[in-house]
Amino acid sequence: MTEDMTIIAEEAYLAAKEILEKARLEQGELFVVGCSTSEVGGATIGTYSSPELAEMVFGGIYQATQEAGVYLAAQCCEHLNRALILEKEAAVNRASFSVGEKGVPMQLQKLLSLVRQAVDRYNMIAEGDKIAVGVSGGKDSLTLLYALSGLRKFYPQKFSIYAVTVDLGFQNLDLNEIRALCASHEIPYTVVETSIAKIVFEDRRENNPCSLCAKMRKGALNDAIKDLGCNKIAYAHHEDDVVETMMLSLFYEGRLHTFSPVTHLDKTGLTVIRPLIYMREAEVIGFVNKYQVPVVKSPCPADGHTKREYIKELLQQIHRENPGVRDRIFTAIQRGNMEGWSDYFGSH
Repeated sequence: MTEDMTIIAEEAYLAAKEILEKARLEQGELFVVGCSTSEVGGATIGTYSSPELAEMVFGGIYQATQEAGVYLAAQCCEHLNRALILEKEAAVNRASFSVGEKGVPMQLQKLLSLVRQAVDRYNMIAEGDKIAVGVSGGKDSLTLLYALSGLRKFYPQKFSIYAVTVDLGFQNLDLNEIRALCASHEIPYTVVETSIAKIVFEDRRENNPCSLCAKMRKGALNDAIKDLGCNKIAYAHHEDDVVETMMLSLFYEGRLHTFSPVTHLDKTGLTVIRPLIYMREAEVIGFVNKYQVPVVKSPCPADGHTKREYIKELLQQIHRENPGVRDRIFTAIQRGNMEGWSDYFGSH
């Protein structure tokens, strides 16, 4: 393979990747490509067909579609009536398509693609990182655990992951399925026993229990992570969390602020990364349902009765009247020069 051919394959990959990121296709959708190897080779269309060039262009584009979890379709020329050539799996799936099953075969691949986009764009992972995943047992943290477990198998920078759960002390918390999940993925699992629930709900009888609980839980989590020798902690905040946090800050603090993709904690020396920021909550739910992820329902009596739940319901109402508003807010956050988000455009 000549150097020029290698450059063509790389440029085809980067071009397709950029288009796919802008289009934000759903998993299982088609990415249709029509091009001329004659023009790629610098000649007039139809005068310099080249199987070698076609192979390089195809290889680059196909890699991008595989990472994005979409199918590649090639559009033929007018001599073949502009017909589309599909992957067999794409044709079969579209023929048997029914509501609620869209993209089912590609969900894990789509998850890995979205996570890798975030990790690459914000340089979340470096060679040799020891990353702790705070596992509450909820859908978000378990999806993140799946994602990082899959990513470490092929990511160029080698890293290790550790799962950590802070047991708040509620009597009816069953973590056996999470232990089994971690064992099946060869992920070391640590449970930190605490009395946080008793302190918050019985001893202190807090009017705002979530604030104190979060502070104590993070303290216990960070101590355990340092004992494990980890240098980073992965939080399972997704795109909806990013938007909801900004709305909370706007409504209750009078400022435009949300957490950033990467945060360095000076007091602990740990770096927080958020690899799910390009994933919508609906996509998390779809992944959990498809793969029967063993979600553990929170036994906390305050669960579902918070300001965040109010903001979530408000955004859902606004979205019904103005479809796509959540995505537009997320785009505004990326473009708004908020702390930690400034690398968004500089990375293109």
